[in-house]
Amino acid sequence: MITVLAVHFSVAVLAPWFFRKWGRNAFYALAAVPAASFVWLLFQYGPVYSGQGAVSEVVPWIPGLHLEFAFRMDPLAWVMSLLVLGVGALVLLYCARYFKRKDQDLGAFGAQLLAFAGAMFGLVVADDLLLLFIFWELTTILSYLLIGFARTRLAARRSALQALMVTTAGGLAMLVGIIMLGQMAGTYRLSAILEQAHVLAEGPSGAMVSAAVVLILVGAITKSALVPFHFWLPGAMAAPTPVSAYLHAAAMVKAGIYLVARLAPGFAETAYWQPVVLGLGLATMLVGGYRALRQTDIKLILAYGTVSQLGFLTMVVGLGTPDAALAGLAMLLAHGLFKATLFLVVGIIDHQSGTRDVRKLSGVFRSSRALGIVAGIGAASMAGVPFLAGFVAKESVLEAFVHHAGDPDAGPWGMVVLVGLVLGSVLTFAYSARFMWGAFAVKPGVEPTQFKAVRPSFIAAPAVLSILTIAYGLWPAPVDAWIQPYAALFASTAPDAGTPGEQAGHLALWHGLTPALGLSALTFVFGAAMYFGRNAVARAQALVPDWVDADRAYQLTIGALDDIAVWITGRTQRGSLYYYLAVILTVAFVLPLSAILFAGKPLPDNIYLVDPGSPLQIVAGIGIVIGALAAVKANKRFLAVLMVSVTGYGIALMFALQGAPDLALTQMLVETIILVAFVLGMRRLPPELRDRTGGKYRVVRVIIGAAFGATMVFAAIYAMGARVAQPISLQFPQLAYEGGGGLNIVNVTLVDIRAWDTFGEITVLALAATGVASLIFVRGRGDRLRASASVAEGTVGRFHDVDPGSRDGAALAISRKFATATRDAWLVAGRTLAPERRSIIFEVVTRLVFHSLVIFSLYLLFAGHNLPGGGFAGGLTAGLALTIRYLAGGRFELSEATPVSAGGLLGIGLATAAGSGVAPLFLGGQVFQSAIIQFWLPVFGDIKFVTSTIFDIGVYIVVVGLVLDVLRSLGAEVDEHIEERGSEPAEYEEPEDMPAETISGGKA
Repeated sequence: MITVLAVHFSVAVLAPWFFRKWGRNAFYALAAVPAASFVWLLFQYGPVYSGQGAVSEVVPWIPGLHLEFAFRMDPLAWVMSLLVLGVGALVLLYCARYFKRKDQDLGAFGAQLLAFAGAMFGLVVADDLLLLFIFWELTTILSYLLIGFARTRLAARRSALQALMVTTAGGLAMLVGIIMLGQMAGTYRLSAILEQAHVLAEGPSGAMVSAAVVLILVGAITKSALVPFHFWLPGAMAAPTPVSAYLHAAAMVKAGIYLVARLAPGFAETAYWQPVVLGLGLATMLVGGYRALRQTDIKLILAYGTVSQLGFLTMVVGLGTPDAALAGLAMLLAHGLFKATLFLVVGIIDHQSGTRDVRKLSGVFRSSRALGIVAGIGAASMAGVPFLAGFVAKESVLEAFVHHAGDPDAGPWGMVVLVGLVLGSVLTFAYSARFMWGAFAVKPGVEPTQFKAVRPSFIAAPAVLSILTIAYGLWPAPVDAWIQPYAALFASTAPDAGTPGEQAGHLALWHGLTPALGLSALTFVFGAAMYFGRNAVARAQALVPDWVDADRAYQLTIGALDDIAVWITGRTQRGSLYYYLAVILTVAFVLPLSAILFAGKPLPDNIYLVDPGSPLQIVAGIGIVIGALAAVKANKRFLAVLMVSVTGYGIALMFALQGAPDLALTQMLVETIILVAFVLGMRRLPPELRDRTGGKYRVVRVIIGAAFGATMVFAAIYAMGARVAQPISLQFPQLAYEGGGGLNIVNVTLVDIRAWDTFGEITVLALAATGVASLIFVRGRGDRLRASASVAEGTVGRFHDVDPGSRDGAALAISRKFATATRDAWLVAGRTLAPERRSIIFEVVTRLVFHSLVIFSLYLLFAGHNLPGGGFAGGLTAGLALTIRYLAGGRFELSEATPVSAGGLLGIGLATAAGSGVAPLFLGGQVFQSAIIQFWLPVFGDIKFVTSTIFDIGVYIVVVGLVLDVLRSLGAEVDEHIEERGSEPAEYEEPEDMPAETISGGKA
């Protein structure tokens, strides 16, 4: 199972390359992946149905948190996988003829569709609730991308966003339910939870279990488009037809049905299960069927029909009896076959005729009888016509609900549900007939539709599905054998262990003259009457006011939320930095201070102002205070930033005095980089701090600032005095040396003991760098800088006019001569930088220290496991080396120094760190597990290499990429703007006086 998932996602990554090489024929290569997986699935029939009931694969992830990659293939997962993999392969084959050769972004589309197949397979075989949720959300994200494939169309973007918002909201509710259920069960293993489901539901936490189950059902309801969330599915028809055939017929919308079916054996008897499942399911079946009869787009007829059938399926699989379980899975398979067939047929009609409007389509059956026959098989199965899969499954469904209506425990609601089910089946027959009439019939007064001939390769996929529909209907025995083990779960989980549970029936084409057969006959009669009286039905439907529309209610709700957001934003986001800081700092000291006061605990006894063993702390503290006060009083931006840096360097000294050289080194390097970034950014700001707040506001600011500082001091003191347990950090020295193989506790903690935290931090760094680049460059990351070789000699000519005979003129002449020297220099800025902006001394110093700093950064990287340093400190040192070279030679010098783009470095660094974490899995280890390798080399002697160093190398590369991004964003890009203006402005100018490209931060 893990191999199947890995192959799906790996080939999805390579898909864009396949499409660049083979065009739309690359869909055949992608189809081979689910097809091969389908063949593998067939070979799993024996192990799954051998009597053991399941095949499991478990890979530990984070054992301390009981997280693991747990997969389990049982009969329910096996049946669902048939649909996911089989229909997925056919849809990908269909795509090769559906899309045109000139269609763009097919690589991304193919990758997303194949990745969706993998995510859906992972969802149905996941045996861990948290893992299931991860795959659940992956399908949500991928469906958003697939629905919005035509990103230039407003309807596609709107529909994709609507589907994302609805299903994500349900997913969040589901996550809360999963956490509640997992915590109460003491495990997140789904199979283990189901084994103890009855104990959980009937125990003291029964109410909480019922609430958790309802929250999980909310996720299933939104995913499977049940009332009142049914409106997103018809909107999703803006997606290409293959997406509708796969996601909205056979796969994604079945995820909610699958979840209901998975939980039903254990939780169908909980308090709110039946009202939610049967009530919403029946309402959805009726609403969907009613709306399908109003549509004039054949794709929307199928969409609302799908909504109706999803409600139907939810009722059946959630009823909680063996007969219903058997009928539910039988109907799920039948629905996947006939609805995927019909959607693919709609795609062919649209592709060959250019329209899906029933008012314009006429005589299509005459143009393509093969297509009409395939569609007729699918529509007849959907309507429940005998000898087809839909008939066999629907007979079983009706039989199960007839028994349910006669059950005394069901009360009068059993008959209500049965009547509603029959009425929904009547609507199903009627809209099935409407679909065939609208798509293929000859309509009086309508010109025959121009219809291109359909190639056999184009119709092959729906034809295969229609053949399977016939085979299923005529010979249902194999399907019955697949489903019986799942139905037996309901018999074996009877609440009274001493009483044998009810046994499920069997699927068959003919059960004799039964009540279910009579109800089917009534369905055909009334369904045909509705079809032939469609004009009267349309007139009756026209009387319903337009405002009765769930989609309209959704739009009004979103509009109201937008209005509220605008109102709140207008009163809180006032454009005043002072206001924002006042709110943030006030909240930040009021809440902790309130908690401290209400706690009523005394201060610790062992408080001291200065460490007696380090009196130099007084000097450092005085320096920090002076720097902070000077920053407040400074009237120049540069002076204020410089004073802020003084406080940072003072804190670094504090760390050093406290015996924390790693922290001191990192603080010093970070402070230096931040200082450079501030200085570069201030070039586009006025030098003076003009807008000072005075009067009563200054007093308010002083009060807030002092209160915040004092609160943080006392909060830290209380926090340190409130510890009652032995800190785990006391074990870090032993863990660092024995587990991490290093003497530097700080660095080993970052790259080994708490590697997950560090990986999250470098991911945030990469996102922050990307955000900065996006703000500055607007139209791209700006990774491509012109090399200095592309800059002609003489571009140094923007000099100020001076008297050649003066001393300044002589100095300028010497600078010109140096700048235009023909021989290549190590610093190439001589050809690109204005002489008055050059410093020969700085260039010489740069030449002397650049390589030394780079070598020193590598030393910090590799020595950091046992000595002060590490990837973060090493990366910052290398970044400082690049900073010095940029300051000496300008933006073209920066380009020469870094042939790899900033984005490339960020990606390489993250990939290196992630690869070092994943690699142990392939060697039988855990994620981010380190190995200590000892060996001997000539000259070097005994070497002790710890694999977490590879992770540290990734950190190093990410930090270098971050610094490079800052230099290119705040340095090189601003330099280019200054050059385009001719000189750097001495005074701040209003935005309207600046060129458009300066205002936008990019090229106009």
